[in-house]
Amino acid sequence: MKKLFLAVPALILCAALAATSLVVVNPDEYVLIKQFGRVVRVESQPGPAFKIPFVQTTQSVPRHKMIYDIAPSDVTTKDKKVLNVDSFVIWEVSDPLKYLSTVGASEATATVRIENAVYNATKNVMSSMTQEEIIANRDGQLAADILSSIGSSLEDSYGIRVIATETKKLDLPNSNKQAVYERMISERNNIAAQYTADGEYQSSLIINQTDRTARETVARAEAEAEKIRADAEAQYMQILSDAYNDENKADFYNFVRSLDALKASLKGGNKTVILGGDSELAGILAGQQP
Repeated sequence: MKKLFLAVPALILCAALAATSLVVVNPDEYVLIKQFGRVVRVESQPGPAFKIPFVQTTQSVPRHKMIYDIAPSDVTTKDKKVLNVDSFVIWEVSDPLKYLSTVGASEATATVRIENAVYNATKNVMSSMTQEEIIANRDGQLAADILSSIGSSLEDSYGIRVIATETKKLDLPNSNKQAVYERMISERNNIAAQYTADGEYQSSLIINQTDRTARETVARAEAEAEKIRADAEAQYMQILSDAYNDENKADFYNFVRSLDALKASLKGGNKTVILGGDSELAGILAGQQP
């Protein structure tokens, strides 16, 4: 009984010692084993690990990738345009010992360092580019240039590796938006006025060309008509000349002309015709041959 009585506390003590000496390392963390305030070992493999009870302590440092949303800031471009840049960064702890010694395993302190580095890199890159170039390079080249500008500075100084950074939004500062919008409207109005002036000029050219073409067409038509009338008059005079040169044709022509004259005189309500006895019309009406 005495042995059993002594064994139970011993077992409990051993279990307590085993529990305090066992450390479980999760996949998303580093576990730093500290002895008298100094790190003596870093456990990075997931699973159980051991430490000396009551002598050694542990501290966790995140091992997973983290994302930080950087506060928007204003950046001046090469062509003196001001852009409001809203970006984010993906980062991780690459050296837990350096991270612990420089930022004290404080994520808030780490993000301050990251924000300063990203802002400086963004300012350096965008200040060497025009606004048009910045917008054109948003297909990935801008982010690559900013990441290249950050380089290994954070990793060398704080044990922080920046994996990626990206600009979520590029906008004009609120103080400049109205002036920029008004300038854009003025520019568009000037462009519209230029288009209108060009259209009116082209319209006047078309109208003048059309009027000139119409006048030339009418002039040619009138000249052709005059020519046709002249040819017709010439043919008429030729026919008339031929008729008078032939005695038989001349008599027939005079007969037809007399009938036409009689027909013209019988218009209206009064059908009375007074003719002399020697008139050719009188002879025709009396049935005499002309």
